[in-house]
Amino acid sequence: MGRRRFLGLGAALTASLAVGGKQAIADPAQESPPADAPWSQSIGAGVVDRPYGRPADTEASVIRRNVPWLTASAESSVSFSPLQDLHGIITPNGLFFERHHAGRPDIDPAQHKLMIHGLVERPLLLTMKDIMRFPSVSRIHFIECPANGGMNWRAAQMNSLQFSHGMVSCAEWIGVKLSTLLEEVGIKKQAKWAMVEGADGAHMNRSLPLDKCLDDCLVVYAQNGEALRPEQGYPLRLVVPGWEGNVNIKWLRRIKLGEKPWHTREETSKYTDLMPDGTSRGFTWLIDAKSVVTFPCPEKPLDGPGLYEIRGLAWTGNGKAKRVDVTMDGGVNWQTARLHEPVLSKALTKFTLPWRWDGRPALVASRVIDETGYVQPTIAQLRAQRGSNSVYHNNSIQTWQVKPDGSVFNVQLA
Repeated sequence: MGRRRFLGLGAALTASLAVGGKQAIADPAQESPPADAPWSQSIGAGVVDRPYGRPADTEASVIRRNVPWLTASAESSVSFSPLQDLHGIITPNGLFFERHHAGRPDIDPAQHKLMIHGLVERPLLLTMKDIMRFPSVSRIHFIECPANGGMNWRAAQMNSLQFSHGMVSCAEWIGVKLSTLLEEVGIKKQAKWAMVEGADGAHMNRSLPLDKCLDDCLVVYAQNGEALRPEQGYPLRLVVPGWEGNVNIKWLRRIKLGEKPWHTREETSKYTDLMPDGTSRGFTWLIDAKSVVTFPCPEKPLDGPGLYEIRGLAWTGNGKAKRVDVTMDGGVNWQTARLHEPVLSKALTKFTLPWRWDGRPALVASRVIDETGYVQPTIAQLRAQRGSNSVYHNNSIQTWQVKPDGSVFNVQLA
């Protein structure tokens, strides 16, 4: 320690003693090195104590949760990812949000087959072993349910990051490009659309433009380095990068090519956005740019004035996030946050910004601009364009109100 720094510390200590008197005298116990904790004085568990591994017991509260009153039954419902407890852009498989339309089927991969037919030259019925013989690729992409944030369309509800934004997750997907499989069967020139269908009890199906299928869609069998988990489509699912979650068909069993879309229940009466005049936008697959501050948030309040790091996630179905701005005063002033690498196309991007909180009320929010120039809208801008009859595609700016005691609340600004 240099003489100047030593004298500075001495002066500060003298001043502290003068102000605090006996109360300011340092506790000898606090000046000592930390004592060995019990876990430092014994031998730990062996290598196969937990053969598949599991989080620390103190992390037991970091789990997916559902809102029981949101749907009539758990078999056609959703669980939310705990964004407030996650770090980085990859969602652990056990915490990836779920959406089921007829419950989670438990499928024997030895009996599962994928049929590709319709306007093709050579229809195929592929086993899982057949599919895994094709050249594989790995891609990192997010999946978001279009209803993510839907409860905030009319007003701020659910004082929770997990329940307001937890229907988005991101993973490394491993499988075969759909274009590779379609090349194998040969596409007839009349084909313009594909109907993709799952093997669950709902036979969940959607129509997709053939151009998207040939662009970047994946037929995947692995997620984050392990086989898909049953709730994520084991043994086979479709990944449609940047498009709404329900078209990423799980338990994929059939792909049929045709000339026109099929207009199934899920793309007429269900997954449609109602406009102010009652008409439907129809086939609104793309996920527009969106971001959210994950700290602070209702589940993670502040512990008193001082230095913090505002943290959050941004994503866009248009490609990459280009910039994220953060406000602490409800949008009067904005500061540009740091984007953490890797910044990938159609994947979650982490952003941070240092913040020295002075203990006064604050309105914290983030706004992403993607590489196409699209700017995340306010809820007022979104309602002016699309009304408030829909539950889908609410990508508006999320504001958290910070109170002097550090507690955080979900609010909406006019």
